[in-house]
Amino acid sequence: MTDPDLLSLKALPTPALLLDEWRMMRNITRLAERATGLGVSLRPHLKTAKSLDVANRVTGGAPGSITVSTLAEAEIFHNAGHSDILYAVGIALQKLERVQALRAQGCDLVVILDNQAQAQAVARANVPALIEIDSDGHRGGLRPDDPVLIQVGRILHDSGCLRGVMTHAGESYTVRGVEAHADFAELERKATVSAAEVLRGAGLSCAVVSVGSTPTAHAARDLTGVTELRAGVYMFFDLVMAGIDVCTPDDIALSVLTTVIGHQPAKGWTMIDAGWMALSRDRGTASQDVDQGYGLVCDENGLVLNDLIVSSANQEHGIVSLRPGADKPMPNLPVGTRLRILPNHACATAAQHDRYNVLQQGGGPMKTWDRFGGW
Repeated sequence: MTDPDLLSLKALPTPALLLDEWRMMRNITRLAERATGLGVSLRPHLKTAKSLDVANRVTGGAPGSITVSTLAEAEIFHNAGHSDILYAVGIALQKLERVQALRAQGCDLVVILDNQAQAQAVARANVPALIEIDSDGHRGGLRPDDPVLIQVGRILHDSGCLRGVMTHAGESYTVRGVEAHADFAELERKATVSAAEVLRGAGLSCAVVSVGSTPTAHAARDLTGVTELRAGVYMFFDLVMAGIDVCTPDDIALSVLTTVIGHQPAKGWTMIDAGWMALSRDRGTASQDVDQGYGLVCDENGLVLNDLIVSSANQEHGIVSLRPGADKPMPNLPVGTRLRILPNHACATAAQHDRYNVLQQGGGPMKTWDRFGGW
């Protein structure tokens, strides 16, 4: 964390990434309490944050068990004291040398895999792994009844590299409401617990049973047989999560500050200085019940301006207009007006910026937290 920024929100150059610290902390506390209530440990995914300052708050001020999506994240977080790290992307074999280097430095870095070629390479490299289980047909992984599961497990077990199993119910993003998400959480649980039982029944070790996505983590009814819960975007939330009822817009801690730079009155357009380079091209709400365009518009204080969205985005220009079907007039937003845009996808929007401008509850000094990228 840098020293508190002397700029006030009024003076901050735009576009700029804003983070409401108190909203973020409320979100962090909410899921931590759920994990405790479900009797599992929480392994937060820091792929969205990519920030040492955010990590410090997620893990309670001391290094803890974390999840990452790149080896760059693993290296940076390990250098900051985090030593229990799950790299939750199927391992590319050429990356094993970097994994070994981190482990040689004292980092307990665990990889994931779902095939024999990966398992053989991981066994030769003496790197611990979780087997990825397919719980919903979303992406990679092995089904619990796939005979390859035992074959992969045995390769890892015989080399002392089998830690357990994991899954991610990415299809939970396609349904709406707590009951539907709870059903996906049960799919995660059943798939991983069944896979663990298959491995144990074959005489193979399976200490870790890891599940998680932000929707399922907030809706799970029962995690019997599971050892740990993972989630990532929950600390910030976004419009995709709000669109499937995991949160409300008031829970979204991340926004982009922008300035009105012009108008096209005949078209009902207000031009802003935040285009897709500031907001990202992510259109994750386009397939949901409510399409939020490139982001939902708020005033400078974060109050949602109902039915006002960023309807189009060029590289450095955004177009604000009323959403289709709105029955109100376009509000008066003079040149120089400051607005905040809530993001469709917090991961994608944050990735466009190198820092968070951190707002404190009660209007204390604005802080700047660095964020990083790379693979």
